[in-house]
Amino acid sequence: MNANSLLIASAVAATFALSTGAAVAQDAKQEKCYGIVKAGKNDCQTATSSCAGTSKKDAQGDAWIYVPAGTCAKLVGASTAPKKS
Repeated sequence: MNANSLLIASAVAATFALSTGAAVAQDAKQEKCYGIVKAGKNDCQTATSSCAGTSKKDAQGDAWIYVPAGTCAKLVGASTAPKKS
């Protein structure tokens, strides 16, 4: 398994651990995690896509998902701030 596959697998695992819907966005124990999202699985708008689920490529630097607070710092390639793609 290469580094990108591991990164994506970690992001997917974190995503499955979350509850879905508006409650996730309002949970104070969640944080935005950039640069780990699989194409088409982002939680909201990016600079290059208009809404959730429209990111163009895997690990797009400005695409994010909500993860439990503190998790993003543990994921390789992840950031709590947008990165250049």
